Amino acid sequence: MELIQSFSVDHTMIVPGIFVSREDKVGGDTVTTYDIRLKRPNKEPVIDAAAMHSLEHLIATTLRNDPDWKDEIIYWGPMGCMTGFYLILKGNRCSREIYDLILKAFRAVDDAEEVPGAAPKNCGHYLMHDLAMAKWYAAEFAAYLEANAGRDEIFEYPRSDRLVTGDGRKFYDS
Repeated sequence: MELIQSFSVDHTMIVPGIFVSREDKVGGDTVTTYDIRLKRPNKEPVIDAAAMHSLEHLIATTLRNDPDWKDEIIYWGPMGCMTGFYLILKGNRCSREIYDLILKAFRAVDDAEEVPGAAPKNCGHYLMHDLAMAKWYAAEFAAYLEANAGRDEIFEYPRSDRLVTGDGRKFYDS
């Protein structure tokens, strides 16, 4: 069984940033999945579950209410590894083209007075929220994006060249 595309990225080299994870054709349209990575995999502590849940609610609400982007948003949700989020948009923009959108969404978290949809009627685990920590993580990531906006590595997945044998097999050293 082949590894899916997101498991084929060298996670030992990923830094926080905004990356195109994949592009897919759905009907005649293109949809793009973005890796919005807040933490270095396997090197930094993951995002606290309650804060991650709150960020999911806060950012999804912000994105889906943005007048310029709301019709382009398909999905916003957490990665299972708790180091970031996936954003799926209509179209095929490069990572830099959504930088302002992502920065604005993470900056908006600071203005929140409550977590939207954090009620038993609206949420499957309404007690697992932490607005204060969500604000902390959002501010940390927004500051990181601003400080590193000129660096290619926050927009492009790390590439590691692999020897490919004559029959198409990739060689991985130990």
